[in-house]
Amino acid sequence: MAKYVAPTIDQVLGKLKYMSAEELIRVRQAYELAERLHRGQKRSSGEDYITHPLAVADILADLNADADTIIAGLLHDVVEDCDYPPQKIEEQFGTRVMKLVMGVTKLSKQTARELEPTDGHGKPLGGNGNGNRPRRAPTWKEEWAENMRQLFMSSVEHPLILVIKLADRLHNMRTLYGHPSEAKRKRIARETLEIFAPIANRLGMWQIKWELEDLSFRYLEPDTYQQLKQELAQRRETRERFVKLVEREIRRELDKAGIKGEVLGRPKHIYSIWRKMQRKGVPFEEIYDVHGFRVIVDTVADCYTVLGLIHSRWVPIPGEFDDYIARPKDNGYQSLHTAVIGPGGKHMEVQIRTHEMHEMAEQGVAAHWRYKEEGGKYDANFANKVAWLRALVQYEEEGGSDAEEMVENIRSDLFSARVYVFPPKGDLISLPAGATPVD
Repeated sequence: MAKYVAPTIDQVLGKLKYMSAEELIRVRQAYELAERLHRGQKRSSGEDYITHPLAVADILADLNADADTIIAGLLHDVVEDCDYPPQKIEEQFGTRVMKLVMGVTKLSKQTARELEPTDGHGKPLGGNGNGNRPRRAPTWKEEWAENMRQLFMSSVEHPLILVIKLADRLHNMRTLYGHPSEAKRKRIARETLEIFAPIANRLGMWQIKWELEDLSFRYLEPDTYQQLKQELAQRRETRERFVKLVEREIRRELDKAGIKGEVLGRPKHIYSIWRKMQRKGVPFEEIYDVHGFRVIVDTVADCYTVLGLIHSRWVPIPGEFDDYIARPKDNGYQSLHTAVIGPGGKHMEVQIRTHEMHEMAEQGVAAHWRYKEEGGKYDANFANKVAWLRALVQYEEEGGSDAEEMVENIRSDLFSARVYVFPPKGDLISLPAGATPVD
């Protein structure tokens, strides 16, 4: 397994060309503080600990994060691992950075609340008659659930906490090979697949979702993962030739119609291939041989024109067209999806979208996360993406769920198809997937 190479601070800063000189100075100051505080600390892989916050900042930079978010990524472990006071973070970098850092920070063993003893069903055993109840230390599962509960609660007020946590988890998964315990590697991978990858999906952050899924699958089903990886490698040259042929043909059609656009072959993701094999009960060859393409154009009108060109050039497959432009997915995703019989009788899936839709599909909420300092509001599109979490936390708090119940309910909801609506006046409405504004 190839070893992950962490970026340098200069490489991270090189990606932040959209920031002002003053913001770049603040980011470098945050790095210098993190480097000093983590000096001498090592990760389980043996690397200097500073490589982790640097990698988190690098992932956030790829998402065009603002300065406060990058700074919080660099400092996200200094409270927990270095006992650095949150008040000092606030003094040096502001209240917003401090709140983002604290939202990502786990409850330490010293500060985690002690738990009342319970019976075998999680119910408190009660006092001893004098008002004093014996206490016990939390189990790892209870502490984990409490940490997750804190994360979800904090994210309701500051949604970017989830984005930082996803970047944190992605780097931890990229370097999970360095963890000595196989049991813990599998536990982390399972948690990633069941909670963090679905969160990335809900936030529309497809690139992070796919990488988290593939990395989790590598540790949960190592033999199957390696077999599929080998199958992909053996067919790579044939696939690349076919992709280049189709890309040329689509570009030719665009040129004849006078439409500017990009044509890309879509990468295959190992976990999604395996899921399709399981769902459809078919061998690898039948899934792999469905080639994917993406056409990115300037306007919505161009999208529908390109759809007509594709259907004129190749035979459409009945029942394989979806218009997510007219009816976006609940996480904001928009594209036209179609499938056709391409050269050599091979099935092809084609996605057609505008540049703005592509940015949203690649970055998800990060494409709309610009924070308005006046009044401390997030972009409405950003806020809508985390409405489901706000609704669930509100529901669980009112119902008096404990941490484990709350996390389990959120985990279940991540896999369910529900749409949450917040009318201008009135209570939250929960609707099944596919519901329209009329509903």
